[in-house]
Amino acid sequence: MSVQHGPGQQTASILASPRSFLSAILSVACIFSVGIDVPSLSATPAAAKDKRPKHDPALKNLPITELSAEEAIFHALNRLAYGPRPGDAERVRQMGLAKWIDQQLNPNSIVDQALEARLEDYPTLKMTSAKLIEEYPQPKPAEKEAAKRAQAQLEQEQQKRSDAAAAIIAKDMKATPAPKQTTATETNPSSAVAPTDGGDANVPSPMKQDPGLENHGAKGAGKRDVLGSDPNNVPRAIAEDSKRPQRVVAELAMSKVTRAIYSERQLQQVMDDFWFNHLNVFAGKGEDRYYLTSYERDVIQPHTLGKFKDLLTASAKSPAMLFYLDNFLSADPRAAQRQAAERAMRQQARYRGFGRPMPPGQQKKQNERGLNENYGRELMELHTLGVDGGYTQKDVTEVARCFTGWTIEKPREHPEFKFDDRLHDPDPKYVLGKKIHAGGIKDGDEVIDLLVHAASTARFISTKLARRFVSDTPPPALVDRMAKTFAESDGDIKAVMHTMIYSPEFWSREAYRAKIKTPFELVVSAARALGTDVDMPQPLVGWVGRIGEPLYQCQPPTGYADKADAWVNTGALLNRLNFSLALAGNKMRGSRTDVSALLGVESSADAKAALERAVLVFLDGQAGPTTVETLEKQLDSPQVVQAKLDDPVKQVDLGVVAGLVLGAPEFQRR
Repeated sequence: MSVQHGPGQQTASILASPRSFLSAILSVACIFSVGIDVPSLSATPAAAKDKRPKHDPALKNLPITELSAEEAIFHALNRLAYGPRPGDAERVRQMGLAKWIDQQLNPNSIVDQALEARLEDYPTLKMTSAKLIEEYPQPKPAEKEAAKRAQAQLEQEQQKRSDAAAAIIAKDMKATPAPKQTTATETNPSSAVAPTDGGDANVPSPMKQDPGLENHGAKGAGKRDVLGSDPNNVPRAIAEDSKRPQRVVAELAMSKVTRAIYSERQLQQVMDDFWFNHLNVFAGKGEDRYYLTSYERDVIQPHTLGKFKDLLTASAKSPAMLFYLDNFLSADPRAAQRQAAERAMRQQARYRGFGRPMPPGQQKKQNERGLNENYGRELMELHTLGVDGGYTQKDVTEVARCFTGWTIEKPREHPEFKFDDRLHDPDPKYVLGKKIHAGGIKDGDEVIDLLVHAASTARFISTKLARRFVSDTPPPALVDRMAKTFAESDGDIKAVMHTMIYSPEFWSREAYRAKIKTPFELVVSAARALGTDVDMPQPLVGWVGRIGEPLYQCQPPTGYADKADAWVNTGALLNRLNFSLALAGNKMRGSRTDVSALLGVESSADAKAALERAVLVFLDGQAGPTTVETLEKQLDSPQVVQAKLDDPVKQVDLGVVAGLVLGAPEFQRR
């Protein structure tokens, strides 16, 4: 007996499952959360550990001694890409893994026309910040109020559904109720950040979230229950024909998901995500909603595998970063006095020429600015040296003085980088014991050069890269070699990546499946694994936020974390499982998955065969015995066989089987 649900009903239908089915989901979640610190669960079964590559030609020129060819290819596609698509593993084997890696390290050698065609759906991606401000203006106050009322009504309706769903769960699971979960923001998870109110462009724009809440959504904190929210809902403000500012960030998020799923330049997309988090800018702060498109397009993407100094310099001059950390307002505190004195002299000369005394009140100071240390602090703590990089508060102040005058030309009209010498501190500064007195804009350039070549920077950047690509606690010896390459290559990111990828540590058994996927990585890797055809990625964007990582909405300058403890909790895992079931079950608006083509039509008559096939396809045949046992217990569930328990005719719902396997602990790892 099959029951069909519309796209807007998938959440309630999954959460309202029979007790045994939902208990199985939560039991898998418990396996995952308990197993986070147990290396054996991230590895393969004991028999697989004995595998050794026997000079497989696919692994030629790579230092691989602990993984089989299948494991090594699977490992590369999960670390240097967003997971394999159907047929990817075999294509890499035929090409040779080293050749595939070399292509990924040189993305311009890869044709990516199919992706470019998909990105044509997002016209804002090619617009300048000035054009975006013109085309997507802030709504008038009356329109804002109407939008707020509509949003409040929508939230009330969602809350009613949430309460109903929660009541069903409480009934089904009397002793073990599902945990209450909330979104990372106080708005609909599929929405872009709502704009802050307009105001004086010469005062710092407020952040919308608590600065202390890093990875807010991942921790499950917040105000509103998400059980009744619908990621398939597309709010009017971000609809395709909308001219609201939210549409700009929405297109940015949809294009990010599209690139990650479809780009052949997979490593470049992974590096784009890495560097954006490293040099994070929050979309919810004032005009940054307009600046982010250019920031990612012109600052991050062109430099992902280039020189670190070029990337850092481009970010320092970006209106997005200047506005986010308020450096566009930073000025020598004496600048106002100097400008007032210059004005007074000009006015006195002018009035003396007419033989009249200067009128009173003309020397009043206006728009006085002071020194802002935000950027100076984050530049050293987060972008270069690291929190233990050996700098002092005095160094922070001195760096801030060096960057005075680095500002934005017409922030709300034609935002471009501008150096205003009138606001710059002309006196000598001392940073890390070195005198900085090149003069004007060169003071800031000299600081960037000094920080880029510091030993602490080489180690800090190398550690972050190794943490992202190898393990949460990267081997010190590997970090040492990467830092040495960083120093010797003048901060060449591609060279550092080459050192890491061609290291034994990268291909070690300990590194295999040792990383937990972030919500973004999970959503994208699931879509790739299923070979999903995505026509409208906004619901996928909504799910990324619902699981805990709303794109471009990380308020702290730290960016989203890249360690397991930021993402693993029971509620987040339940959302991961619900997402997998919705995507594999074709309950995702704008996405179409043909699971039968992957698992085989014949497997729809045999639940156990379907499960074995799903484990082979999605987990490379490697699932822990506890996971397999848990999933096998559900093969007779009406949810799986689409029939009542006493119905002699049974047909396996391959979408449910695939969704459960994608929700298993092994798929949550990469």
